[in-house]
Amino acid sequence: MNGKNTQSKNFVVVFAVFERRFFLYTTLLNLGGIMKNKEYEFYESVKNWDFSMINYEEEFFTNWNMFDVLKKHSKNGSRILDLGTGGGEKVLEFFPNNVEILGTDFSSAMIETANFNLKKSGRKNIKFRVMDNYKMDTELEYYDIVVARNTCIDPKQIYKTLKKNGVLIVRGVDKLDCWQLKRMFGMGQEYKDKMPTSLIDYENILNASFKNVELIPLYVKEYYKSKDDLLALLYKVPILDYFDTNKDKIDMDLINKYILENTCEKGILLRRRYYGIIAYK
Repeated sequence: MNGKNTQSKNFVVVFAVFERRFFLYTTLLNLGGIMKNKEYEFYESVKNWDFSMINYEEEFFTNWNMFDVLKKHSKNGSRILDLGTGGGEKVLEFFPNNVEILGTDFSSAMIETANFNLKKSGRKNIKFRVMDNYKMDTELEYYDIVVARNTCIDPKQIYKTLKKNGVLIVRGVDKLDCWQLKRMFGMGQEYKDKMPTSLIDYENILNASFKNVELIPLYVKEYYKSKDDLLALLYKVPILDYFDTNKDKIDMDLINKYILENTCEKGILLRRRYYGIIAYK
């Protein structure tokens, strides 16, 4: 993005790739090994997580950054698996150069974008390919680190592909993300879910025999410079669960009401709720 945080630092992609629970997998059909449903088609049409034309500022209230955690646990020659890699934007920008990296996504269009971005970058330590997180075909006990950013996971399969003492790093979008906006529309990601995604992931990771599991709530305020910037986000990211490129489905009267009630000197405020998890095999 062209947005910046309170220290005026520029960002290329916000949302840690991404808005977690894009991958709900509730009505997936497996046709020839390729998942086909409304969400799959949505991501095929999106093709990337490039938000560079959206102007915003971020204000962080939690001192936890998954890329700092990744760097802390990486060493020369580490093998890293990135699940839900999208167009590879975060991998190319933030992942170390002295490691072996595989980025996977269930959308073939996303992987096509990732490989295009990889070619432009000139980096030689990264590969991208299509993979279903619920049907992982990676080697057993091969990776030192698995990163899962805004994507559904099967911790038991991740456990199998990690080496002994390997690390799982998760970052996702939680139930209360953009809650005021969801309440106004009466819908949205996890809006009607009884248990937040953070607790579901936390419990599943514990049940998969990981140890020293830590769950970290992450609080961020985002300020969008204009109505167009906010709408560009909502068209790109299914916060309201449309999974549709039809712009007419967003109620502009409600959008205008939200903007009226949530505009300040910094811009149009969105209250974001993410979570981080770190666990060890």
